[in-house]
Amino acid sequence: MSTNYKVKVNKDFETSLSEDTISKTNIIETSNSKFHVINNNQSYHTEVIKSDFVNKNYTVKVNSNIYEVDISNSLDMMISEMGFSIGASKQVNSIKSPMPGLIIDIQVEIGQTVKEDDYLLVLEAMKMENIITSPREGTIKSIAVSKGDAVDKGKLLIEFE
Repeated sequence: MSTNYKVKVNKDFETSLSEDTISKTNIIETSNSKFHVINNNQSYHTEVIKSDFVNKNYTVKVNSNIYEVDISNSLDMMISEMGFSIGASKQVNSIKSPMPGLIIDIQVEIGQTVKEDDYLLVLEAMKMENIITSPREGTIKSIAVSKGDAVDKGKLLIEFE
């Protein structure tokens, strides 16, 4: 029996792939994150730009186009069909600083409704800008910092209603 995968590209296009179909595709790894793929006599140069193995989300460059790809295996599909979703019970009510740094931009206001993965603020740490995104949908209850504030690790940044 072949394992099936559901693949969603750019949250618009959805298809199913079987292990058999994947095994018939000629894939050659050319470096750590780059591959040469031949499928149906078509040649593709691919690169995995970003990968989130836990959530099975990937940013992939194919030739010169960039795609956001979500992959679900048979267990993921069964859980979804049962009306559950992995991590659905997670209710985050506050965002704390993951590291010491400097708040260089705040992109939300109190009372604003945000969606999961919306940008909330930018934290500069070790000369790198880190974008803090929303872990869930919700409404901003309070913002405990201002632009230009220095923060320690664990400092409360934003609270949700």
